[in-house]
Amino acid sequence: MRTVSVVITVWLIIGLIAAIQRGYLSSSTDNCATVASTLVTVAAGPLNYVGVNPKLSCAHLPQPSK
Repeated sequence: MRTVSVVITVWLIIGLIAAIQRGYLSSSTDNCATVASTLVTVAAGPLNYVGVNPKLSCAHLPQPSK
């Protein structure tokens, strides 16, 4: 169990480094797409360095019922 925790921690640290390198944490715009893209980049971890470039759009959010 300890090994799994270490692997997950290292995975997330690598993802955080990728998000910092892409400038996601230095911008002051806090909108849905920026926050979502940052979180997905961190979750993708080392996959960012093999070509994964996750970006999310919040243009199609569900509307409340009338």
